[in-house]
Amino acid sequence: MDLVTPMQEGRRHDQRTHPAMPNEVPLAMPVQDFRRWTEAERRAPVARDAFAPPWVVRLFVFGGGLVLTGYGAWQMRRVVDAGSGVTFLQWVLLALFVINFVWIALAFTGAITGFLSLLLRRPGRLTVPRTLSTRTAVVMPIYNEAPSRVFAAMQTMAEGVAATGLGQHFDFFFLSDTTDPDAWIGEERAYFALREKFPAEIALYYRHRIKNTGRKAGNIADFVSRWGGAYEHMLVLDADSLVDGDTIVALAGLMEADPDSGIIQTLPLIINRNTLFARLQQFAARVYGPVIAEGLRLWMGSDGNYWGHNAIIRTRAFADHCAMPELKGKPPFGGHILSHDFVEAALIRRAGWKVTMVPGLVGSYEESPPSLIDLAARDRRWCQGNLQHSRILFARGFVPATRHHFLTGIVSYLASPFWLMQLAVGIVLVLQAFFIRPEYFTSEFSLFPAWPRFDAERALNLFVVTMGILLAPKLFGVILALTRPEDRRAHGGGILLILSALLEIIMSALIAPIMMIIQSGAVFQILFGGDTGWKPQRRDDGSIPLRDIVRRHRMHVTFGVLAGIITWLISPSLFLWMSPTLVGLVLAILISWATGLVGLGLALRRLGILWTPEERSPPAIATRANALQAHYGDFDEVNGVLALYRDERLRDRHMAMLPAHAPRRRGEIDRDHVVAEAKIADAETVADAAAWLSNREKAITFQDRALVAMLARLAPGKGERTATS
Repeated sequence: MDLVTPMQEGRRHDQRTHPAMPNEVPLAMPVQDFRRWTEAERRAPVARDAFAPPWVVRLFVFGGGLVLTGYGAWQMRRVVDAGSGVTFLQWVLLALFVINFVWIALAFTGAITGFLSLLLRRPGRLTVPRTLSTRTAVVMPIYNEAPSRVFAAMQTMAEGVAATGLGQHFDFFFLSDTTDPDAWIGEERAYFALREKFPAEIALYYRHRIKNTGRKAGNIADFVSRWGGAYEHMLVLDADSLVDGDTIVALAGLMEADPDSGIIQTLPLIINRNTLFARLQQFAARVYGPVIAEGLRLWMGSDGNYWGHNAIIRTRAFADHCAMPELKGKPPFGGHILSHDFVEAALIRRAGWKVTMVPGLVGSYEESPPSLIDLAARDRRWCQGNLQHSRILFARGFVPATRHHFLTGIVSYLASPFWLMQLAVGIVLVLQAFFIRPEYFTSEFSLFPAWPRFDAERALNLFVVTMGILLAPKLFGVILALTRPEDRRAHGGGILLILSALLEIIMSALIAPIMMIIQSGAVFQILFGGDTGWKPQRRDDGSIPLRDIVRRHRMHVTFGVLAGIITWLISPSLFLWMSPTLVGLVLAILISWATGLVGLGLALRRLGILWTPEERSPPAIATRANALQAHYGDFDEVNGVLALYRDERLRDRHMAMLPAHAPRRRGEIDRDHVVAEAKIADAETVADAAAWLSNREKAITFQDRALVAMLARLAPGKGERTATS
């Protein structure tokens, strides 16, 4: 039987008349089992050497990291054992040091690998295929986002793909999980406005889910299970994603060229940022990020990771292997898997597909949180998701590199409480030496007393080595930018680049102890059963009221002041040793407030500080998207009730997009539905209904054709147009 594909259907209809979604072409998505797996279930690769591990690179990265850790542990052992033996607390201090040191050592050896690779080879050019034989769905999951942002971005990307002449191989989908009823209607208005003026070569679709089961992972799974059969690949975006048209086509070409590829992940660069905090992240990602990502690419090989967006995925592989079960128990460790992207990469790799990174592929962009508080809110959800991975760390069939990805994510958050405990143990040891009289002569015979002391000189040398290893990836990124004339000029020249890097390092050092306390609190909250939920991210540069900043950071300041006073009273040398940590905590309110200011960020930009190439010469796709965002601005502030009442065509289209099945079963009484119906029935004008309906009741109304029809029959308010005008 011949199947009319969504693309053929989109081209058969004018954009202004084709359905909001194409005919369904389902794909089965069997739920995976983390406890049962056999090697027979792993597919055989097409290419003989498809999964050849890069053993030499891995030996250098992991072997070198372990050697460095061994050296650090040996030096720390000599620091705590300065001829007097090692006490229990000193052994604890040594263990915590080693746990923290091993991860920065691995990051250091990985960064060396990436640095040497980028230093010795010239960046390749983007290869855009002239023809394609497969079809790709470009999907953007959205959840209570500003319509102007997401529709401007999607239009820009679709225009870029159309400009390549290969637009017929791509369909673009808005997959809405929006729960705000007014934003939902705003999305529909923006979608129809976009579709009416866009050429029929590119098919644009929109789907709104009534219930956002499974959150983003469930949103993608719903698309794949209902429409995925029509597409060989899908390019997954975030609401803040921008991917150049040439890059989208190149990704599709890479998937076609490699039949063993399951996921190809790009390295998104941060753009469009204005606050000081966001511009610090933007600069760091641009200068240091490529070095770290290249190191990861080299040692991971085909065992890469997936970050949930700006990546292309083989649709059937995803359908066959990425339906995740709910974990037993309640959140935070049970329920839906929050950080689903890591798990999807693990499952696809387990099934015998490659997961690779292409950090050198230009044209992939994203945005970042505008303030420290916004970062902390997002980080809290990521913390829970990564700690939740401890439940599946030892799932059957995962390759060793996959388990390393999970473990790295877990330890990246446990590092903060480990660091905090290391500081606490150090303070206790000083207190012990200060307040407890030492036992000069033990029961064992000795000619000399047992002095409880540290080797201060060796401790200072180890501190310098540790800081050098920690800062080396940043130094590598700066050196690389300085050695490339185009990059150096794009950063404002060598002097401004160095000044920018120094500012970023200083600010990172001040922010680090604040994040240590925030992440430690998140870890302890999760361990005691606290669930983060799922809130939409704030993507604009709006400032946070000072009272909210004070409320969020007052405990950090209090902790820093008390710790400073106590350590000074105990020992001025201890105070000086802890001063880098204490300064960040004492100034937490000031740092959070200042770094969240748009004016400060823009002032530094005018001086050329923290410049990035994309900031100095914005990519054409970013310029176009920013211009279009102003065009779509009218759709951000929409009163859904009045919009549906005033526009009969919108109302008809809205009702046509509602699911065929009723949002509730007949005979089941939903309190919000009953109240909404009663309020509409009691309203004399549409203005009454708009004023009386709560957000929940508006959502119920917009889901029900009968209630929308009741709205349309209301009388217009004073100065209101009729329902059919």
